[in-house]
Amino acid sequence: MYEEHFGLTERPFQLTPDPRYWFDSATHRKAMAYLGYGLAQGEGFIVITGDIGAGKTTLVGHVTAQIDPANLSVITIVSTAIEGDDLLRVVATGLDIEPAGRSKAELLTLVERGLHAVARTGRRTLLIVDEAQALPVSALEELRMLSNFQAGGRALLQIFLLGQPEFRERLNGSDRLEQLRQRVIAIHHLEPMAPEEVASYVTHRLSIAGWNGSPSFADNVFPVLHRASGGVPRRLNQLMGRVLLHAAITEAKVIDAALVNAVRADAARDLPSASSVTPAVRAVPSPAPAPARSAEASSLAGTNPELLQRIARLEQRVEEQDAALRRMLTLLVDWVESDTPAPRGALEAVRGAAA
Repeated sequence: MYEEHFGLTERPFQLTPDPRYWFDSATHRKAMAYLGYGLAQGEGFIVITGDIGAGKTTLVGHVTAQIDPANLSVITIVSTAIEGDDLLRVVATGLDIEPAGRSKAELLTLVERGLHAVARTGRRTLLIVDEAQALPVSALEELRMLSNFQAGGRALLQIFLLGQPEFRERLNGSDRLEQLRQRVIAIHHLEPMAPEEVASYVTHRLSIAGWNGSPSFADNVFPVLHRASGGVPRRLNQLMGRVLLHAAITEAKVIDAALVNAVRADAARDLPSASSVTPAVRAVPSPAPAPARSAEASSLAGTNPELLQRIARLEQRVEEQDAALRRMLTLLVDWVESDTPAPRGALEAVRGAAA
C-alpha cells in the first residue's frame, strides 16, 4: 500500500504498540525519570496513568527493553476484572508455579518461595500490571500483600501499575486503598503531546521506517494534525495512516492542511462517530415553529378562497427558505470546523436563502 508507494520499509503508524518507535516526548521523558527513581528504590509501587492511546503500553515495552535480565526478573500481566485469588494464580504462573488445585494458602507459600528463589540468583522481581483500572479492590489488596514479602530487610517484589485516569482518581479517593497509597513511591500521568512535538513525532516514526523525504510536509499541516488528534499518539497514528494512504492514492507529493482536512472529511462520512479524526459539527438550532393563524386571518381566509391559497403558498415558501437556510448554515459550520475556506458564493447563497 502506501509504504511501497513512498519507499518505506514498513508502516510507521501502526496502532499496535512497538517499542522500536519510542518517542521521547516531554511527558514520556518525565515518566521514565519517575520510573528510574522508583526502580532504584527497589520496593513499593510505581503508578503511571494516561488516557487511552497515550502510550502506556509502548512505555512498558521501552522500559522492559532497557532492563538487564541479569538484575531484574520481569513478570507482565494485562489485567482484567479478576478477583484477588485469581490474580494470585496469575502471579504464580508468572513464577512458573502451577496453580491448579492449590489453595490460597499453598499458593502464597509457593509464590514467596519462588520470589526467594529469584533473589538467590542476585535478581529482584518486578511485576508489571497493565490496565490496572479494571482490578477490583480485592485484587489490589492482594498485590499489596505480595509487596510485603522480604528477605534480609529488602523487598522481594516491586510492582508497576499502569492504568487509565480513573485508576488514579480511585487510588486517591478510596479509603479502602489507603495502605496501598502509602506504598506508592512514584506516580506520573501521561499527558498528550504538545503542539510543537507533533512534527518531531511524525518525522521520527517515518525515519525509522526508511523515509527519504517523500512525501514532504507543509508547515501548516502540523497544527492541524495536533488539533485533530488532541496530541494523543494513537489518534495521531490513526490519522497519519489515513493521510499517507490518501497521499499515495492521489499521488500527492506534499502533505498540507488541505489534504489532512480532506481525509478528515472522508472519515467523518465513513465513520460519523469517529471524533478522533474529525470534530463534531455543532447542531444548527431548529427555527421556531411558525405562529398559528389568528382567528381573524382564518375567518378572512375562510370567506376568500383566493386569499387562502395565497397564504398557503407564502407558508410553503417560508418553510422552504427555512430548510435551505438550515442546510447552508450546517455546511458553513462544517467548513469552519474543518479549517478549510468556504467555497465561493457560499455566503451569498445563505443571504439569498434568507432573503
